[in-house]
Amino acid sequence: MTLACPTARAFLARPCSAHPAPLDFAVVGLNHQTAPVEVRERAAVRASDEAAILAHLSRHAAEVMLLSTCNRTEVYLAGLRGDPVRAFEDAWGDALDDYLYVYRGDAAVTHLYRVAAGLDSLVVGETQIQGQVKRAWQAAHEHNPGGRLLNKVAQGALAAGKRVRSETGLSDRVVSVSGAAVELAQAALGDLASRTALILGAGETAELTLTHLRAAGVRDVVVVNRTEARARQLAEKVGGRVCAAEYLHEVLPEADVVIASSAAPHYVLHGEGVRAALGRRPERDMFLIDISVPRILDPNIADVAGAHLYNLDDLTAIVSRNLQSRRAALPHAEAIIREAVADLSRWHLTREAQLGRQRRELAVASA
Repeated sequence: MTLACPTARAFLARPCSAHPAPLDFAVVGLNHQTAPVEVRERAAVRASDEAAILAHLSRHAAEVMLLSTCNRTEVYLAGLRGDPVRAFEDAWGDALDDYLYVYRGDAAVTHLYRVAAGLDSLVVGETQIQGQVKRAWQAAHEHNPGGRLLNKVAQGALAAGKRVRSETGLSDRVVSVSGAAVELAQAALGDLASRTALILGAGETAELTLTHLRAAGVRDVVVVNRTEARARQLAEKVGGRVCAAEYLHEVLPEADVVIASSAAPHYVLHGEGVRAALGRRPERDMFLIDISVPRILDPNIADVAGAHLYNLDDLTAIVSRNLQSRRAALPHAEAIIREAVADLSRWHLTREAQLGRQRRELAVASA
């Protein structure tokens, strides 16, 4: 009989109850609201480490998704085995529980849906997070193609995020972190048309930053990246000069504003390098904005006379001002999220009812 197979025995072993099992889904993580940048960078994930972290987390849950951005590191778990906080801290080998939040069931679903919609971002309504959630889900799917619950929740989150953006106008004239960095440079320097900007990095955020700089009137942009080919590709796409990373200190004296947006395991620019650059441009200050996590501009740059160093946390005031124009759209956005979470809850209840009916039918057949 087929009932002798392990899968059927395990299926029948599940308790039959008049009440459906709660949604076995949880999230544990930290973000810009719970942890300063110096803590967030301790939990940052390099692309080369993602597969190993997913494998480690898989010891604690049947399905795992890892979402890591400049402002958050979160682990989504379905089929959890044990304590989610321990799972997180074991993966990073660091005691971070003072900064972590944990949500379970519908609350975890709601959190992911709000994240995908940009409602939990430093810049509410930003669009970059949608692609980041999608890539996190794709990586999770490659790691475990059979993860049905996680796939359902992640697809629902992406659909909810798309609805929020298309139906509420929340993302109209959206200000990204890159845009806020450029706005900070404008506040410090005034008209940027005659200024030289130096971009450290050549990825997606660097491209967005360069686009904002162009929109702000900057004509002279230098793109510096450790892979010169990538820097050239970005410079040709958006416009700008190219500089190989080994010549950074030679071109640095030209820069009025430096925006760092790159992944590196160490600081790429230190106080002594900035001091030397300022010595070659007397009476002209330099503004440096580090939107990388981990940071790649040494904090000791702030001690250099004439150097003005900012990081992600310093963008909060700009972001708060820009939020005012979007507040009217928030109630509609939150209503869409509640509706989408309710849809997921109904799917779960229907699925549990079907499983319960199948268990009862198998129990009768085996009697």
